[in-house]
Amino acid sequence: MKPRSPREPVPRSFRWRARLLFALLFGGALTLAWRAVNLQLVDHGFLAREGAARFSRVLDIAAHRGTITDRYGEPLAVSTPVDSVWVNPGELALATDQIPRLAAELKLDAQELTRRVTSSLDREFLYLARHRQPAEAERIKALGIPGVYTSREYRRYYPAGEVSGHLLGFTNVDDAGQEGLELAFDHWLAGEDGAKRVIQDRHGHIVQNVESIRPVRPGRDLVLSIDLRIQYLAYRELKAAIRDQRARAGSVVVLDVASGEVLAMVNQPAYNPNDRDQILPATYRNRAATDIFEPGSSIKPFFVAAGLASGKYDERSVIDTSPGFFKVGVKIFEDERNYGAIDIATVLAKSSNVGMAHIALTLSPLELWSTLTRLGFGQVTTSGYPGESAGLLPAYSQWRPIGIVTMSHGYGLSVTPLQLAHAYATIGSFGFARPVSFLRLETAPPGERALEERTCRELVGMLESVVAAEGTGKLAAIPGYRVSGKTGTAWKATAGGYSTDRYMAVFGGVAPASAPRLAAVVVIDEPGAGLHMGGQVAAPVFSRVIGGALRLLAVAPDRPVNTPEELPQSPALGGTRAAAPL
Repeated sequence: MKPRSPREPVPRSFRWRARLLFALLFGGALTLAWRAVNLQLVDHGFLAREGAARFSRVLDIAAHRGTITDRYGEPLAVSTPVDSVWVNPGELALATDQIPRLAAELKLDAQELTRRVTSSLDREFLYLARHRQPAEAERIKALGIPGVYTSREYRRYYPAGEVSGHLLGFTNVDDAGQEGLELAFDHWLAGEDGAKRVIQDRHGHIVQNVESIRPVRPGRDLVLSIDLRIQYLAYRELKAAIRDQRARAGSVVVLDVASGEVLAMVNQPAYNPNDRDQILPATYRNRAATDIFEPGSSIKPFFVAAGLASGKYDERSVIDTSPGFFKVGVKIFEDERNYGAIDIATVLAKSSNVGMAHIALTLSPLELWSTLTRLGFGQVTTSGYPGESAGLLPAYSQWRPIGIVTMSHGYGLSVTPLQLAHAYATIGSFGFARPVSFLRLETAPPGERALEERTCRELVGMLESVVAAEGTGKLAAIPGYRVSGKTGTAWKATAGGYSTDRYMAVFGGVAPASAPRLAAVVVIDEPGAGLHMGGQVAAPVFSRVIGGALRLLAVAPDRPVNTPEELPQSPALGGTRAAAPL
């Protein structure tokens, strides 16, 4: 072909194609420029959010729950770090072939896990496992499965286990208090979770911390009044007594007389709050604060206190209990035998129902009710323990002679072990009713005057006769220490009356009697091994618990140690009588 000369004109079709190509190139350039402007200015916010949603995350920073310790710093409840595994169902659904690997590592059923994931595609968060060990969570992250993440949490651990289970209570899976002191002081122990923004890679690993959104506020530590040594001692002795006596249940409460602090509080049967399978309503309730019972003769010292406070009686007063029974209306109240004319100390030592009836009926209902109310009966203590019962003390306007006598024997009114221990502590502090506290106190509160000092000193002296060799509570004696206390044995109420073969065995008292430091109450519910009296079943537990506690606290003895021959011996099984309990 002959080449075209430069002077020859360009064909029309060639010029048209050149213009079209230029127009297309120019249009494409304009489109790209418009798109760039649109992406940078118009859609920038949307695209930035979408990009951040794929790589940026707002993570919660779990707050560390405060530690609970006993009065000397021994840990009772601590929070340990654990990891929880969660998934974004939409992301994991794109890799369903990886679900069997994930299920195997989590020890879950693969089909069930697949069903959970595919049925939650409208969600962006789904827990698969809570509170796994960090090493296990690391193995799961190492699988590199899309949409699988872990988050740091804390799990509550109770080093003392069932020794302090009823007292402390427990937390739920989110580390929030649900029962006991964990619930009562949840506002103090619980921290405030923090939050931060991070950039993650496609495997969920944090590449960069972007910003702190909200700082984490750890929970505050809580120091209890509990002495773990005494708590364990009470737990051990109560458990042994429940086993040996084949009893249904039991409680022990130990208070510091000078401050009102709770040094020990245990119940049987017990439960271990570290084992979630044991957390059942029938086992985790704190019987010492929530359960009420008729106290039997353990209430008699407080009716005597009302008599002493009235001025009608003193430690030298004599009560004629002849002929050994006392009739009120159609009801006859009896003693084990005719004690004749006896002083008030002997009335308490022998737990004379007739003597108590004489004293109670010479006092007005208002005098009795006022004394019992000042001692805390019929009202909750100031402990603030969740679910604490107020017991039952009827209004005095409803009292009739037979009701007054019945109450003086421990029937017709109900108390909790904590209430009863608080009343004995008030007597031991020589009349000052101090608030019950589960927190360690730096200084003892002054308390309110409930009874005159003279009245309480006389009563403490009289109650020593109960623990003497001839008293009903001789097994509560502690070598080297003077003990004041009172036994109680009550028939249990049943439909239509009282059972004559089901008992509550009680002992309450203070020691050392010369200057009381500790007050305690022991309650044994339905002992079934042959013995059932408070002096036989509950008094020995009091002796071992308070005797050990006094030595642990280095309280100086206030009496010579008896020789082994002089120490009271435990009675043999059998030979008990089912007469009216004392």
